[in-house]
Amino acid sequence: MVATETVLDEELVEANERLAQAGPQEILRWAVERFHPRLTMATAFGAEGCVILHMLAEIEPRVRVFNLDTGYQFAETLVLRQRIADRYGIEVELVGSDTAVADYEKQHAGPVYLSNPDQCCYDRKIVPLRRALVGYDAWITAIRADQSRDRATAQAVSRDHKFGLVKVNPLLRWTRRDVWAFIVSRQVPYNPLHDQGFPSIGCWPCTRPVQDGDDERAGRWAGQAKTECGLHSLDSSQL
Repeated sequence: MVATETVLDEELVEANERLAQAGPQEILRWAVERFHPRLTMATAFGAEGCVILHMLAEIEPRVRVFNLDTGYQFAETLVLRQRIADRYGIEVELVGSDTAVADYEKQHAGPVYLSNPDQCCYDRKIVPLRRALVGYDAWITAIRADQSRDRATAQAVSRDHKFGLVKVNPLLRWTRRDVWAFIVSRQVPYNPLHDQGFPSIGCWPCTRPVQDGDDERAGRWAGQAKTECGLHSLDSSQL
């Protein structure tokens, strides 16, 4: 067990050098050995997250995993949560806002995702995430460097100043093809919406299918400049 403040920058530099050519499983093993039981994982049950859950089931299935339940999730996503539990014995905790969707929309005279999607993401994702990370020294994410401009600058292991702990990105150097090759070869459960033109799945009001050849995150907040909910963006304005 460690305290976040005892993780020196030099140690993170050394870890990145050591893991420069490492595969996701080796990065996960390092994180488990270094931080468990003060290690957690956030998953939206995307293809990448399901891959990591498969790996964690083999490495250390007791790592606490949670999902940010905004109240706007697709029914398929919640069904997948049960399929993951049935397959791996991993019960993904649902972490949500203290305010139910109906009350939230009533307070704001309608759906906030229409009038101010950044605020909606902040209230229903960022605030619950901060609460979920209390007491942990490191968190695992499923981002890939080729998904967006912000993610392209990430490292396998880094200090997450936005949330005050160490961030571990085992799949950072994988491609979408790598992810799906793993899913097919291991028969990993995944969201059936991926087969219906949804390469990236978030909340149902803000997620659309994409056309062949489109960027895989083009269906998230389609028609807006917004590309991130705030969990993995470099913007620190909502700290």
